[in-house]
Amino acid sequence: MSRTGILYLVSGPSGSGKSTLCRRLAAEGEAEFSISCTTRAPRPGEEHGREYFFLSHEVFAARAGEGEFLEHATVHGNRYGTLRSEVLERLAAGTDVVMDIDVQGAAQVRACEDEAIRLALVDLFVMPPNEEELSKRLVGRGTDSDEVIALRMLNAIGEMRHWTEYRYRLLSATHEEDYQRFKALLVAERLRVSRLIPL
Repeated sequence: MSRTGILYLVSGPSGSGKSTLCRRLAAEGEAEFSISCTTRAPRPGEEHGREYFFLSHEVFAARAGEGEFLEHATVHGNRYGTLRSEVLERLAAGTDVVMDIDVQGAAQVRACEDEAIRLALVDLFVMPPNEEELSKRLVGRGTDSDEVIALRMLNAIGEMRHWTEYRYRLLSATHEEDYQRFKALLVAERLRVSRLIPL
């Protein structure tokens, strides 16, 4: 008996650990990572088709106009989006797809009228245990100035207000505990009768 793929949509504030969870799941071959498109320039070491599909503003706008994006948004002057083709073909083949996405993008995916997306969707919000721990994680990265950390904290508090819009919530603990619960949800969803295709 085969099954349709799962669209594992994961959100959470910066510092919650969601990106690490998604990358590990993909690295272990449990799901394929959905590669987004962006109009920003590649950073050193980034490759087209690996980290992102790097598109010009004109090409991005044209593809958005044709309805090719499952979701898209403008962030800091650059456009980001997920192509429907990146997701639908994999789901139809029974492949699970994991998306690391912000709350605005998640809302667009939830509002999608495509039946294949609606049936495949499993959405999870990764919640830091408290604001103090979140601040500690952001400072611990050692990559941002105090001003950037303060802005990230402000944005995080705003994002955390959306956790009730998700079907599942993971309250973060240790990295390993988080991953085991994160993976367990995907395994459980694979067992749902509604996902199975009779032979």
